[in-house]
Amino acid sequence: MDNDTFTLLLETVRRFVDERLIPAEDRVEEEDAVPAEIVTEMRDMGLFGLSIPEDYGGLGLSMSEEVQVVFELGRAAAAFRSTIGTTVGIGSQGIVIDGTEEQKREWLPKLAEGMISSFALTEPDAGSDAASIRTTAERDGDHYVLNGTKRYITNARKAAMLTVMARSERDIPGAGGVSAFIVPADSDGVSFGKPDRKMGQRGTVTSDVIFDNVRVPVANLIGGKPGMGLKTAFKVLDRGRIHLSAAASGMAQRLVAESVAYAAGRKQFGQPVATFQLVQGLIADSHTDAYAAWCMTRDVAARYDAGEKSSRDVAATKYFASEALGRCADRAVQIHGGAGYMAEYKVERFYRDVRLMRIYEGTSQIQQTIIARNLLRDAGLAL
Repeated sequence: MDNDTFTLLLETVRRFVDERLIPAEDRVEEEDAVPAEIVTEMRDMGLFGLSIPEDYGGLGLSMSEEVQVVFELGRAAAAFRSTIGTTVGIGSQGIVIDGTEEQKREWLPKLAEGMISSFALTEPDAGSDAASIRTTAERDGDHYVLNGTKRYITNARKAAMLTVMARSERDIPGAGGVSAFIVPADSDGVSFGKPDRKMGQRGTVTSDVIFDNVRVPVANLIGGKPGMGLKTAFKVLDRGRIHLSAAASGMAQRLVAESVAYAAGRKQFGQPVATFQLVQGLIADSHTDAYAAWCMTRDVAARYDAGEKSSRDVAATKYFASEALGRCADRAVQIHGGAGYMAEYKVERFYRDVRLMRIYEGTSQIQQTIIARNLLRDAGLAL
């Protein structure tokens, strides 16, 4: 996208966040849903197609451009970004990165127009250890038959399409036996569990997805090759972790802004609490965390665009940004004092919402493992 067009898009998104999303946050919290009219506006703005190439109807943003848009969306309640997040990221990128040309032409234009998709990897007994998934895909003529259960799947109940990881190669243990499939959500045998009750992120719906003898055409095997599913997933997750780092940076910036505004207006001992050096220290630490997270995110996004493969530094960025965000949320509550514990103030909500950032798309501990193993391998240690 040329610079002028992208600048206009970014300014439009910024206004949309300030004028439409932030004012609607209380409604989302009360109704546990993103208003339908806002979802329609997101579709009309092309936000579902941020990461989909222009040849297939999307905006075709680079990673560096995408993180700037996601940063702005991150300044509002988490449910808004999540509405487009699975389609922009893990729900579509398997097809973008490894899909056949036929798969791209069939599915990507629909996703770019606003079809919601989900990424079904996690299971009751398989989370961080993705290679242990038990959902099966048995070949039957020109179809695969899927059976199993996926857990905590974001937007599954709203999705029209699911990217599903299933074990297709019985004789190959671990990651090599897993394939990725495109599964229409209305396929016979697909059903959904009750919406999960979560600590935070109201308006973001997760649930189990159950596959009971679901027939999927062989043509829906992503890339047309069995046993490549987790390789695709890991490529998708690298990109998704940069996206989430941008969201975390935007959330951190919002928390800094809320902290500054409250400290400037709240008086104790006859003066604004912002004049107290210990409060200033909390604000300074949060700004530093937010700034560092955003710098790391922009750096790793630019390197991704340049074709540099660095799962190590992608992991480091997601690890730092999500942990830094948690610290910013904690300090924001502290700066607000008793008010910070009350639902009336937004920082209480953000405090609950941001806790998930250190868990999904790779826990902080998984990121630490990726970082350390890459460094140790570079040092010549076999792991």
